[in-house]
Amino acid sequence: MIHQHQAAEPNHPIVGDRVIEGEGTSQQLWQNWQGLHDLPRVRVADSFPLPQRVCIFAPHPDDEILGCGGLLQQLVANGNAILLVYVTNGTQSHPNSQVYPPQKLNIIRPQESFAALEVLNIAQQVATVALDLTDGEVFSQQAQFKEKLTAIIRPDDILVTPFIHDGHPDHEATGQVVAAFAKQQQLACYQVLIWAWHWAKPADSRIPWHCALSVDLTAEQLQRKTQAIHCFKSQISIDDSTGNLPILSAQTIARISQPWEFYLYESPV
Repeated sequence: MIHQHQAAEPNHPIVGDRVIEGEGTSQQLWQNWQGLHDLPRVRVADSFPLPQRVCIFAPHPDDEILGCGGLLQQLVANGNAILLVYVTNGTQSHPNSQVYPPQKLNIIRPQESFAALEVLNIAQQVATVALDLTDGEVFSQQAQFKEKLTAIIRPDDILVTPFIHDGHPDHEATGQVVAAFAKQQQLACYQVLIWAWHWAKPADSRIPWHCALSVDLTAEQLQRKTQAIHCFKSQISIDDSTGNLPILSAQTIARISQPWEFYLYESPV
């Protein structure tokens, strides 16, 4: 028990023990876990029926591709209207950087996101809206967030948001606000795993695998997604002014570039 208490002491005030540090769980370990391969498959035409609009929430510009780059392609092919909601513009990704100061990131990161949508060949089919919350402060801006949701979400929208326990404070705040709103309005809501792949382990009890679903990507969809991830130059480059390593390491990109995406779903009624 003492050991457990000691392990819990450095817990983050928001994400607890779901901390993103080090290299994280390897791509190979996830691939080798039979539990992933046994999860039910999503048929987009059934789960996202027309004419319903799908609203995908990105805490920062790039999360929509990291989490949903495959699903986005399938939704466009299915004919769904899509609203991509940027919660922040990701301006705090490079503290103390001379290469990527906040005012520059405010322009660069949305541009990178648009370039990624073009690589996916869906830029013209996706509507976007920026909520302009402060990067790194989404938890303290939940009231504003909910107010903005009320203005943009329609009564029959399907919502897609990061997992409420994804491990990044902005991801968790986004997930919790969107999931609570969906529950209140009785809207379908899918939670996507993004950073959870880093801190979690196969069969990790912190993830509700009983409601996990798999979206299988074709080879072409995966190739486009991987190319789209490489549009985020600011996130995949070493910062020469600080010497900091890329935000998205090669391991992180490999882990997220699988022929599947996983979503958590519980019926709203």
